[in-house]
Amino acid sequence: MDAPIYYSKAEFIETDTGNKVSRRATIAGPQNIILGGKTIISSGAIIRGDLRRTGPGHAYTYFRPPYKTYRGNFNYYPMKIGDHVHVGANSGKFTIIKDCAQVADNTVIPPNTVIPALALFSGSPGRFVEDLPESTQEMVEAQTKQYYTRFQPLDR
Repeated sequence: MDAPIYYSKAEFIETDTGNKVSRRATIAGPQNIILGGKTIISSGAIIRGDLRRTGPGHAYTYFRPPYKTYRGNFNYYPMKIGDHVHVGANSGKFTIIKDCAQVADNTVIPPNTVIPALALFSGSPGRFVEDLPESTQEMVEAQTKQYYTRFQPLDR
């Protein structure tokens, strides 16, 4: 078994469903964000559910939910991030990311893009690169479950 990955318990908030969210992450418009259980959001992550523009100097990964104008009304839709998703650093804004998708580092996904399950996206603008093998799901699930298990509070 691999060594534990320790974090400061004071830095993270743990939800009832096992999500661990860093107090140094930026989350805006949480009513438009849906997280599955056992998700880790590290410091520096920016997840935006409010569609406001990000100011200069924000070179992190950030998310914005999908939206639609219907009959003159501007509506937000919940952002869905699938299970066992890897999003690289400086990746930009997304709408829907399906299960076991991978977004490479420094990829900027155009607004309102749906990234299908078992797909690799890369580039700027982000484009579909290839389908990941079907075995990806089992490998990624095992890796993320192992990482989550190893992610332990330092001050118990």
